[in-house]
Parts: sequence; structure tokens; C-alpha cells
Amino acid sequence: MAIRKSYLVPGALGLLLAGLLAGACGRKQEAPPPRPPVLVTTARAASQNVPLYIDEIGTCQALQSVLITPQVSGPVTEIHFQDGQEVRLGDPLYTIDPRPYAAAVKKAEAQLSSDRATLAYNQAQLQRNESLVAGDYISAQDLENLKTTVAVNQAAVQADEAALETAKINLGYCRITAPIDGKTGAHQVDIGNVVTAYSNAALVSIQRMDPMYVDFIVAEADLPRVREYFKNGTLKVQVSFPDDESKSRYGDLYFLDNVVRAGSGTVLLRAIMPNQDRLFWPGQFVKVRLVLAELPDAVLVPAGAVQIGHSGPYVFVVKSDQTVDLRLVTPGQRQGDLVVLAHGVAAGETVVLDGQLMLSPGAQVRVVTPSAPGADSAAAAPSSTPAAQPADAGAQP
Repeated sequence: MAIRKSYLVPGALGLLLAGLLAGACGRKQEAPPPRPPVLVTTARAASQNVPLYIDEIGTCQALQSVLITPQVSGPVTEIHFQDGQEVRLGDPLYTIDPRPYAAAVKKAEAQLSSDRATLAYNQAQLQRNESLVAGDYISAQDLENLKTTVAVNQAAVQADEAALETAKINLGYCRITAPIDGKTGAHQVDIGNVVTAYSNAALVSIQRMDPMYVDFIVAEADLPRVREYFKNGTLKVQVSFPDDESKSRYGDLYFLDNVVRAGSGTVLLRAIMPNQDRLFWPGQFVKVRLVLAELPDAVLVPAGAVQIGHSGPYVFVVKSDQTVDLRLVTPGQRQGDLVVLAHGVAAGETVVLDGQLMLSPGAQVRVVTPSAPGADSAAAAPSSTPAAQPADAGAQP
């Protein structure tokens, strides 16, 4: 059987190669399809005066705190208050059986009367004998002895007067009264129990609730600027609940400690604030904002607009031609959902709030209807009690 061979005609091969090259050249000359705009939401940077502050956690402390202890011994016969009652200075709290101390007062009065009578008699004797000594009716020695007796009687009367005053004081201690205005705690001793004078066992505690101290600490690094602003005048302090910033109270910085704590590198500060409605309680943890000054015309943007890249924090700014420009920024303190930018963005410029991961410098964007309140609008006014912290974000594209 004969084997058939096929041969490619040289002319046909040339035509095939030319067609392939022409097709390739034609494809190279075709322009790539344009990239569609990136869908973003935006917000406008606002300019406002905002406070410069330090946020810390503090504790409320009573302005005055007193532990009531007995100053005389005896059984408790009466309790004049209810647990948790508001009391005023001088209100009765406890009565200790006063009968032994009333008897001691009477005894001291009797002794004083006796010694006063003796003194009066001897003084009269001295006056008579002073006129007799000149006529040698009485010796000088007898006169001196009588003078000594009168002096002893006078000292006895003075001692009796002191003893009577002490007995009256002890009798007064049987009626225990409130030494300050404040709120009582739970009573610790019931009627019928015998208490001992000057014992460590307290009968009840009283806390003065208004005004109230707030103690908090700042880091050693913040001490220089706190001192700088504090010496220029009174600093305001805002106090609120950690989980409810809607209820707050303003006070004044009252005290700056004179030592930095070696173990923690912190400094104790104390504020004083009104508390007529008893909104805050001694020992309660609170959020403290120490307002140092006011930043005029600060630029604010939503915190979600700030991203973190290899070169640091940045935002995308939408230009008039609907392209974006990457701006490096320096975030400052938080004002609610907003953050202060020290530089990089001017008030009125539009920043990208959502969609940054698909962006690069010069990318075309199309603003969509915002899904979050405040997007594509001027930045909202800062909250009065936000937490100060740097802006969060993802990675730079």
C-alpha cells in the first residue's frame, strides 16, 4: 500500500503567518475598558471650637466622713435615726443610759458646795485674824498657817469646779448627736447593748454627700501641661457615669498632689462638684474629663474616615473632578464620633467615609446615598462626653 505524503505550500504558510501577526497587532491597539467609578459614601469636614481634655476614671469621695464612736460607757437606751437617713448637724443619734453620769454631776456639785463653804469660813477667819496680829493677839505663824489653809481651800474649790465640768461633759456624751450634715449608714449597735468609751467599734457612719470630691489620676507625662493650665486659673472637670454619659455634672479642679507615685508614675488630682440631688455616691467609679482649654476652629471629620497605612494615618479627599487624593493626617482627640485633624484636611473638604479599600490616589468615585447618619453632610457637633482616643482604621491600599 502506498504511503501518501502531504506538503505545506510555502505561499500558504506565509499567508497564515501574516494573518496571525495582523490579528495580534490589531489586538494590541485596542484600548482597555475604563475602570468603573468606586462607590463611596462621604462626609464634609467641619470647623468648630472643641475642648482640649484628658479623660480618666475616678472615684467619688465624701466631702466629710465620720465614724461615730461612744465617748462614755454604758447601755444604749435609744436610737433616734433610721438607717440611711439624712441628718443635720446636732440631730440626735443615740442615747446611752445617763443615770450614772447624772449622779456623778450631783456628787461633784455637792463636793463643790462643801469646799466652797469651807473656803468661805477660812477666809472670814483670816480677815479677823489679820486685824489681831498687830496687837499681838495672834502670832504671825498662826496667821501664815491660816493663809495656807485658805489657799488649799481655794485649790480644792478649783478642782471641784473642774470635776463638775467633767461630769457635765460626760453626761452630755450620753446623748450622741450628728457632728456634720450627711447621710447615715446602717446602725451597728442595737438598743440594750453595752458600749465602751473610746472603743474602735463604730456605732454608725455619716457621709457628707454635697458637695462631693472626685479623685482621679493622670499620667506623669500629662503633668506638665496640667500644671501649666492649672496655674492660669481654675480648670473645669466633667463627671459622668461610665455607661451613661447623658447624666453628667461639672465641678472644679480642687487639688493637685505634690508627689508622683513611684510605682505607677501617676499623680493624684481631686475635683469638687455639687451633688444636691445625690446623683453620685461615695466610692462610685465615674468617668472624669479634665478640660484644659478650648481649641478654636478645629477641623473635625468622622472617625471612620481615618485609615492607617504604612506611612501613618490618612484620609481620601474627594476633589471637584470626582477623583480622590490621599492625604496624610495627624488625628487628635476624639469628640464623640468625630476626630480632630491637626493638618491634612481643610474645613469644607469632602472625605471618604466608606469604600476606602477599593481606592487608590486618583481613582474615580461616585458618591452613593449614605447609609449612616451624618455621611455626605457636615460633621455633626461634638458630643459633650466622648472618650478621647486616636482614630481606628484598616490598612492602606
